[in-house]
Amino acid sequence: MTLFAKDIMVKDFDTIHADAPAKKLIQMILNGKIRKTGHKTVSLMVTDDYNQLVGIATMFDILFHFRPNFLNQGIDGETIPWDGTLKHSINDIKDKKVRQIMSRNIVSAKLNDHLMVVIDRMVKNRCRRLPVLENGKPVGIVYISDVYHHLFKDL
Repeated sequence: MTLFAKDIMVKDFDTIHADAPAKKLIQMILNGKIRKTGHKTVSLMVTDDYNQLVGIATMFDILFHFRPNFLNQGIDGETIPWDGTLKHSINDIKDKKVRQIMSRNIVSAKLNDHLMVVIDRMVKNRCRRLPVLENGKPVGIVYISDVYHHLFKDL
């Protein structure tokens, strides 16, 4: 069996512009598409004015930036009284732009990358998804859960 990224990638995916409000990103992930495998999409590819991929925004990215910045300085969050901070954090994150939340270090695949190359790239980089690009533009996305399902569903 020979499989390539193009054979297993999801072609029906959502993107969001880097300058869109984070509130739109949050809503799109809340209402994410359910794939054939039953998994829900929890990330969006982020594009610019030319439909070039500039980042990925995930549920993790949103929650990372939801937290106060001082938690990134090694401060232990268990010792802080958090009463009243959730509402403030929600208001703060929804007013940001997607570009302020997205991950910029993109690991990607090409249409004709062998599935073993895709798996190796995902494992080595601890990626749960790989955008499939053609001339810098997203044409699909490979999810690790879909790869797993596709390989082992008939065992």
